[in-house]
Amino acid sequence: MISKNRLVAIVDDEADITKLFRDALGVVSGITIFTFTDPIIALEHIMINKTKYVLIISDLRMPGLNGMELIKKVKNMNRLVRTVLMTAFDFDDELFQQYIETQIINGFLQKPIMLKDLVKEVDNQLHIYQLEEHKTKLP
Repeated sequence: MISKNRLVAIVDDEADITKLFRDALGVVSGITIFTFTDPIIALEHIMINKTKYVLIISDLRMPGLNGMELIKKVKNMNRLVRTVLMTAFDFDDELFQQYIETQIINGFLQKPIMLKDLVKEVDNQLHIYQLEEHKTKLP
């Protein structure tokens, strides 16, 4: 899959979710996973390492900065980074649809999330990242 060690962030205000997802994604090779329960701290870490991140998985509803705001800020820093938004709530508004259409949000997972579905989505997003990165390096 990805030969270089790339960074993946899991951002959710519930620590047990971030731990569960980090453990489940341990089977994916070539990535280092960082977990955050505070989206502001996550954003600071992503800013410092913006070219190293390949995927951001974020919950929608979090205190301080919601998942859509976080993803938008990350995409403004690095258009190549892949993003997955997750929520336990029914969610379908105009801004969400716009973010999907403009590829600010690249994937969506509805909680409760089956761990096999999470791994499949991450594999898919990493594969797309690799293809996009390769295209940008072609002459």
